Amino acid sequence: MRTPRTDRGRLLLVLVLAAALTVFTATVPLLRDWFDLRVYHGALHHWIHDGGRLYDYRVPGTMYGFTYPPFAAVAMLPMALVGMRTAIVIALLLNLAALAVSMRVLTGRAWRRHGWYGCALAACALALYEPLRDTFSFGQVNVLLLALVLVDAWLLATGRGRWAGIGIGLAAAVKLTPALFIGLLLLAGRRRAAGVATGVALAATGLAALVTPEGSRFYWTHAMWDTTRVGRLDYVSNQSLQGILARLDVDSRAVWAVAVLLVLGVWAWRSRRAAAAGDWYAAFALTALTACLVSPITWVHHLVWLLPAFVLLVRAGQPRVAAVLYAAMCTSVVWLWFDDASGIDGFLGSNLYAWITLGLLLGLPVGCQSSMWKTLSRRTSATAAAPRQAAAAIAAVSGQPGPGSAVTSAATGAGAVSGPGRGVLRKASSEPTGSTRPAAAKPQSSSDRASS
Repeated sequence: MRTPRTDRGRLLLVLVLAAALTVFTATVPLLRDWFDLRVYHGALHHWIHDGGRLYDYRVPGTMYGFTYPPFAAVAMLPMALVGMRTAIVIALLLNLAALAVSMRVLTGRAWRRHGWYGCALAACALALYEPLRDTFSFGQVNVLLLALVLVDAWLLATGRGRWAGIGIGLAAAVKLTPALFIGLLLLAGRRRAAGVATGVALAATGLAALVTPEGSRFYWTHAMWDTTRVGRLDYVSNQSLQGILARLDVDSRAVWAVAVLLVLGVWAWRSRRAAAAGDWYAAFALTALTACLVSPITWVHHLVWLLPAFVLLVRAGQPRVAAVLYAAMCTSVVWLWFDDASGIDGFLGSNLYAWITLGLLLGLPVGCQSSMWKTLSRRTSATAAAPRQAAAAIAAVSGQPGPGSAVTSAATGAGAVSGPGRGVLRKASSEPTGSTRPAAAKPQSSSDRASS
């Protein structure tokens, strides 16, 4: 199938895709009706306006209430001043802004080469990604936390490490799992950044303790350890190591601890190697994958943390692998085993997203950006050196300066090669890109909801 070559044809294709996506998202049984946002909004109103305790609130008719650390509630306090509809609009705008920041950090300037058309197709592909759909329709905070962490990755990758750690610290104060990025900084020998992140997280937690001492005491002594407040471990949406074991009816904490230690060992080895090569985006992507696996509960919407890994696969020259894995995570296929995850098919299918996460942890290319840049630089140097060597040999044989001196001067000064070929040397790019073309199938789901 040919892609349109005129702007009118491209615009028509984008409009058709946008319409199809709108129908898809409006009809599939996966719209979450802003459930988690209703939890945040209801808990804050219960605390601020009704004088109740933050962690006592439950959404009417459910067992679900506020489960984040107290600083998350402090950061969300402005929500107590607005109605639910306004909160939904604000949440949508914040999530869109955070997604734009995240993709800008991950793609660099590569997006400019594809123009508005490429960006529009990428937006359509992102709209299909189930974890992202769930994050928006739940009113979740995952993309905001991802953006905070990726800003720190950008600071480290661009030599601005002096300011790194603030985003990670804030993210770790809102949810616990991003604290693993502090471990990455320590592994990489970035003690200053690790100290900044730890200091910011502690300061934010201390601020929350001043604002709500009773809530802080309850969270750190009780709510943090009570996983029943979040949901069932064997719920098919839980795509962590603990979720896999729970669906296998394995209750042993020792087995889970061994699995976690093995995954952490792989993470420490691969992420340290990535950081040593200067590939901070790969190091952060590996850490995000690991956090999803070792967390006791990783709902499907938490898997927006896999987006950096998919982008890096494309940039490493593996767009087909990225497209296949990404397409699988657009299908909502795990919900086919919502009622029964027994058997080989249940073991493989109900945990598919967890298998993809584990596969990315094991196989994500590491150090590609650094090695590609070195390779391209060597090729450029060799190309520039060849005309100078040839010109010097001709001059030595003929005994005349002739055109060889002009070639040498041009190649050395302006970087252009004159002579019969009249080639022009251009700066090589270190950021190859590709595109993913995910496919979507009608998902299966249930009316059960879980907030985290």
